[in-house]
Amino acid sequence: MPDTPIEVPVQRLDHAADLPLPEYATAHASGLDLLAALDEPLTLEPMARALVPTGLAMALPPGHEAQVRPRSGLAAKSGITVLNTPGTIDADYRGEVKVILINLGDEPVTFQRGDRIAQLVAAVVTRLAWREANDLASSERGLGGFGSTGA
Repeated sequence: MPDTPIEVPVQRLDHAADLPLPEYATAHASGLDLLAALDEPLTLEPMARALVPTGLAMALPPGHEAQVRPRSGLAAKSGITVLNTPGTIDADYRGEVKVILINLGDEPVTFQRGDRIAQLVAAVVTRLAWREANDLASSERGLGGFGSTGA
């Protein structure tokens, strides 16, 4: 790996004591797989959403965040995605990481304890410092908004 991993203290909560910690699926994966710390199976009907516990809490170092993102396989096969993509875990948050899943597919989907439900990606945070201005530098795009680039 090109970068040295950052050490992040993680707490496995009681309801996830038997679940493994998130792992990278491959040597070059950017996301760790988050697991469902469910007490019983959860069925998501089409267009239903649920807040799914992972049983983990962490202490990210200042200047970092963790992003909760959908798993592409779940999205492609079943229409399952993360509702607030990406979900943001701030460095000062110490509560349980939970994932808001939604079923955008046509069929109910059932999740079991330990199923991979999302991925967690670490990112460096760059903070903004506003400087009010009367005018902004011009650009090729200018004031063009949604769809103005042809996409």
